[in-house]
Amino acid sequence: MNIEKIKSAKTKVIGKQLEYFDEIDSTQAEAKRNVAKYKNGTVIMADMQTAGKGTHGRVWHTKTDNIAMTIILKPEINIKRLEGFTVAIAEKIQQAIKELYGIELEIKLPNDLLLNKKKICGILTEVVTIKEIVKEIFIGIGFNVNEKDFSSDISNIATSLYKETKQVYCRENIICKILENLEIELEKRI
Repeated sequence: MNIEKIKSAKTKVIGKQLEYFDEIDSTQAEAKRNVAKYKNGTVIMADMQTAGKGTHGRVWHTKTDNIAMTIILKPEINIKRLEGFTVAIAEKIQQAIKELYGIELEIKLPNDLLLNKKKICGILTEVVTIKEIVKEIFIGIGFNVNEKDFSSDISNIATSLYKETKQVYCRENIICKILENLEIELEKRI
């Protein structure tokens, strides 16, 4: 992963601090474990997750050549400002892929993106509040980019950009575009 390329994203806050791991249990778990040491807008990324998290305690499988990242935000805003936030994140990811490659992803409410009716991206948004004030937001994004083979238990419900198009994609370009689009959304809410 080319960290310098990701740092070149046209953002003011998101992604200016990056933490990269070759392998980790979960970017979301790392973000929550060590939130005090990370600045607002930090992005934690890994090439491989051994215990990636999905909604309802599900596992998110991540091997190399895909995207596994968590964005940490510390906004100090009223919780009401986050209404529809996960869907807005999905829309920004959908927009990024369309802008970059002309590929239309379908949003499956509230937190998945599909390509040809198969899951290609999952979003896990977790919020920490004190008396309706949002202190921390953890936005976990798992995106199957260049995955060639899925385990038998998910092979008929999961896909990747590579699997659908037989092309290899630059993860860094996708990450930059997602971060840029997300920052636009955050500027509206914060």
